[in-house]
Amino acid sequence: MKSLPEWLTQLETPFLLIDEARYQRNIDRLYQRVAQLGSQVRPHLKTLRSVEAAAYLLPQEDHPATVSTLAEAEGFAAAGYRNLLYAVGIAPHKLPRVAQLMRQGVQLHILLDTPEQAQAVTEFARQQQLTFSVFIEIDCDGHRGGIPPDSETLLQLAQQLEGNGATVAGLMAHAGESYNCRSEEAIRAAARAECDAIRLAAQRVRAAGIVCPILSVGATPTAHYAEELEGISEVRAGVFTMFDLVMHNVGVCQKQDIALSVVTTVIGHNAAKNWVFVDAGWMAMSRDRGTAAGPVDYGYGLVCDMQGAPLDVCLSTTNQEHGIISLPENGTLTPADFPVGSRLRILPNHACATAAMHQHYQVWQAESDQPRVWSRIMGW
Repeated sequence: MKSLPEWLTQLETPFLLIDEARYQRNIDRLYQRVAQLGSQVRPHLKTLRSVEAAAYLLPQEDHPATVSTLAEAEGFAAAGYRNLLYAVGIAPHKLPRVAQLMRQGVQLHILLDTPEQAQAVTEFARQQQLTFSVFIEIDCDGHRGGIPPDSETLLQLAQQLEGNGATVAGLMAHAGESYNCRSEEAIRAAARAECDAIRLAAQRVRAAGIVCPILSVGATPTAHYAEELEGISEVRAGVFTMFDLVMHNVGVCQKQDIALSVVTTVIGHNAAKNWVFVDAGWMAMSRDRGTAAGPVDYGYGLVCDMQGAPLDVCLSTTNQEHGIISLPENGTLTPADFPVGSRLRILPNHACATAAMHQHYQVWQAESDQPRVWSRIMGW
């Protein structure tokens, strides 16, 4: 059992805590696995949106990375990172910000899947005498956006872009339906479908004379269960660094792999209702109820002791600045087991959503008796 540093009992609560050892172990696990399959990870930085956290993921300034906002792209570019995929469909009014980053020497790839977006890109490129690097999104599972790999629209879109102020640098697929899988074989099937879809799309685009060098796939479940990555340039994943209860329900991680928790203080009881009140509400945990449809519903988070050991009770209700732990009537725990002033850690349903509620993160490093503070890039 690790001894608890004194600062864990002194910092104002609630605060977001990152276990550095778990964070590094989670990164090593996926990076080594993908490397053994002959590809590389283009990590999605949206979970923490932190320059300090990115240093663990990006060993060189030109290591590929993924972002979900232009604010992230600008923040990571300012820190020196130069190979970024903005993996949200481009809105035409954002092209000037993209162009500004390009003029600073950033290789910023943009994503699209409609002729209207392509037209906006090519027109802006001609006006500004620029050449955009574009990824076309491929629909591999009917989950969200993208173009079916066998669609004629795909070839029309690629031809609309290539050489007209844009280069089709790659194709991108995201197996979002893998989050609904409930078995390892189902995740493996989703990973196969993801890779097969993007390889088919690439075959057709390349046959039309467009090089399209990068094939990018990825979701945290499929990244961990893909059996082969032949021809796949890169694998994107984001929440793999932290993991969360949704990923635990999917079967991708164990509870002890979750590297992010919220530290909270017990502020009162309602003994008649078997309730424990804490100072972490939805402003600390988020309103994400991502486990509600899963095999185990963890409410608004799984309650742990300060060592991180699960107590098998959940944060059942959240108001803005306080939460309620409803203890089971026939359970072994009573409100008296949670003294006022004592502290707990709560594992989140969705690490990205919980991290978004905090401007700074406290990082627990085994070799240090003081926390390291990581800051979050805010805004869009």
